[in-house]
Amino acid sequence: MMDTLNPNWFLRARLKTRQLLLMIALDDHRNIHRAADELHMTQPAASKQLKDLEDMLEVRLFERLPRGMEPTIFGETMIRHARMALTSLSLAHDDIMALKSGLVGQVEVGVIMTPGMALLPRAIARIKQQAPLLRIGVQMDQSNILLDRLKHGTLDFMIGRILEKENSTGLGYEELTEEPACAVARIDHPLLVKKRLQLKDICTHPWILPPQGSVLRHRFDMMFRRAGLAPPNNVVDTTALLLITALLHQTDSLHVMPIEVARYYASLKVLSILPIELPCKMDAFGIIQQHGHLLSPGADLLMQAVRQEAKELHHCSQN
Repeated sequence: MMDTLNPNWFLRARLKTRQLLLMIALDDHRNIHRAADELHMTQPAASKQLKDLEDMLEVRLFERLPRGMEPTIFGETMIRHARMALTSLSLAHDDIMALKSGLVGQVEVGVIMTPGMALLPRAIARIKQQAPLLRIGVQMDQSNILLDRLKHGTLDFMIGRILEKENSTGLGYEELTEEPACAVARIDHPLLVKKRLQLKDICTHPWILPPQGSVLRHRFDMMFRRAGLAPPNNVVDTTALLLITALLHQTDSLHVMPIEVARYYASLKVLSILPIELPCKMDAFGIIQQHGHLLSPGADLLMQAVRQEAKELHHCSQN
């Protein structure tokens, strides 16, 4: 008996595209004559193609009835996979045409804040040099919201976190990098005159922090408790970046944020990073996509650029 578990069985059996088309035509018409006419074949040729396929699989794919044909359970399975295979081949044609025309098309990617500030912009800049006509849609939001959009098929892939085990069903995750946090303040903050700060130097200052219950807030508070200090109690809870920057400029408040985001704002002279290495970090983030989802050439190219930029950013942070 043929080893149909071997992924190369169809190569050894020389399965023809014509046979796949015949399966679909028979499913549509349930009549060998009409199926043959649709494929511009003679009825004997169509019958032979079907018999060859049944002999190859060693199962009966259709029941021959007085007034037509009905697929068996084996036939229904083969029809379903035939449709999938031909759809995939059609997509391959579309992708090749897109490549020939300079990678036109649309890519939809979701991203959380940190990679959205440094990693993804660099990847997009790289891709736009190769494919200026590729339309790239970017949705920045929290991981749980992006995961829902990914599962509903509105994103090609996303860069974020899988926070709960039940959210990972049907998804592939490829870790890119961790997300260290740092403390920031306004550019002329009094603490910046010191060359090196310790946790005891910043615990009594006013802070702007993520709300209670968030991952970063929990790790921020635990950072002080592990050092034998009480977490700051003069706190404004918010994640609104415009409000945070306004409060930093108008008060002596401090704020904790991912270091890549802080470096971006520091480069714009919006804030300064305090001279202290916080023993506090977020979970790693990575590329998340649906299992079995075939990426378009443009989406695949953008994903490759994300991987490359992540390696380069990680190398720079190590040196």
